[in-house]
Amino acid sequence: MPDFITLDALVRNTAASKPTKIAVIDADRQIDYAAFDALIDRIAASLQASGLKPRDAISICALSSIEYAAVFLGALRAGVAVAPLAPSSTPADFAAMVKDAAAKILFMDDATVASFADAAIDPSVQRVALDGGKAGKPFAQWLALEGAKPAPVTIDPEWVFNIIYSSGTTGTPKGIIHTCWMRWRQYGQLDPLGYGPDAVTVLSTPLYSNTTLVCFNPTLAGGGTLVLMKKFDARGFLELSAKHRATHAMLVPVQYRRIMAVEDFDSFDLRSFVMKFSTSAPFGGALKADVLKRWPGGLTEYYGMTEGGGTCVLLAHEHPTKLHTVGQPAPDHDIRLIDEDGNFLTQGEIGEVVGHSPVIMQGYLNQPGKTAETFWHDASGKRYVRTGDVGRFDEDGFLELMDRKKDMIISGGFNIYPSDLEAVLTKHDDVLEAAVVAMPSEEWGETPVAFVVMKAGASVDAPGLKVWTNERVGKFQRLNDVVLVDVLPRSAIGKVLKRELRDRKLAADLSA
Repeated sequence: MPDFITLDALVRNTAASKPTKIAVIDADRQIDYAAFDALIDRIAASLQASGLKPRDAISICALSSIEYAAVFLGALRAGVAVAPLAPSSTPADFAAMVKDAAAKILFMDDATVASFADAAIDPSVQRVALDGGKAGKPFAQWLALEGAKPAPVTIDPEWVFNIIYSSGTTGTPKGIIHTCWMRWRQYGQLDPLGYGPDAVTVLSTPLYSNTTLVCFNPTLAGGGTLVLMKKFDARGFLELSAKHRATHAMLVPVQYRRIMAVEDFDSFDLRSFVMKFSTSAPFGGALKADVLKRWPGGLTEYYGMTEGGGTCVLLAHEHPTKLHTVGQPAPDHDIRLIDEDGNFLTQGEIGEVVGHSPVIMQGYLNQPGKTAETFWHDASGKRYVRTGDVGRFDEDGFLELMDRKKDMIISGGFNIYPSDLEAVLTKHDDVLEAAVVAMPSEEWGETPVAFVVMKAGASVDAPGLKVWTNERVGKFQRLNDVVLVDVLPRSAIGKVLKRELRDRKLAADLSA
């Protein structure tokens, strides 16, 4: 691997060699590398003029835009860490994250500011409106004059690149610290994935997500072009991909499902695609097979955590018989399974997934206790990240996930994996998607309940689906109830919020 070089420096290199190459496309606007690099300079200079020093932090909470991308890179050029925040956060969580990150400036836009009117943000935090709206000082007024240059900063690889806050699906979000060195280990390896100056990457997931940065960073590092979607819609994605001759895309499984369901999907010219990616949520084998059959280009699934520690990679186009798995450990990534006592397990045995690799978080910001809980050490002292996922390796070394450890249902002393039941449910012709959660039971301790979204025109009802499913599973796996819902609640990156489903059912049972 080449010597460490920062992402903004790679952008500057492209600006010097290919100044008119388009860097970012945002709706009806676009910016070339020369102008993008100049904008990054002006932002870095503005941060310095605002009193920020290397190792300070800013927060961004906005929809994807040219300005958002430039502020991210401008902060890095000034040695300032970026804490990108989710617009879907509660006001209380939002305020807590801004405070936790010690952000000196908060960048927002009109699409996000209204949601946080009640957030208790320290008045010393300067606010800047990326879109020139009501979120704060207009970006154009805050920005340094054209041609401004920042004071040079030598970036230490151990400085913080970003603070990514966990989705909060299991509690208060935690700030995951990624160093500049860790990110370099990711964006510095471009060739195997086809990133380079010809790459055109459509990004339809939000820029606060690690999922998005996995493609955002290497596209800019390789001198490619980013096409940003402010909000995802399946047809809009297909139209952008065909219009801009997209070569790469990062999509979560629910987006793939919606895209493949577009009635005239096959009419869109997608032959330019080199590689498509997926991560963040379970990706059904049947859906992968449909993507491979109908969508040109390769399909790569990543399995791992924002915390790092280890990644499995499934090159689905090369291993069509392994679509039920999440692939094999990436090079230099040590993925193991351990039992409740911390013993390593062998092929075929089921245990918790732990991983060690060159890319691992520094820790959770201001939470040494949570950091210690997430790391696990073997007898030699080697550090692994605990994923909380349960899985097993097959005879070829491919990892098959069972479930989240916390989602496993223990009923009458038997372990029930919700994914097994979900797989059965989705085989019914009338079922679109399903989520199975543990509900308390006086008799069994816990019992499985399914929340199901039906296809249009479905003929089976909830009792009938329960009977159908229970005829096809083991006695101890049988569903206690089936609840029909219009949609499954999801995070912005497609994870089903099972805690919300559980709480909703508990509340309904109490009021019955």
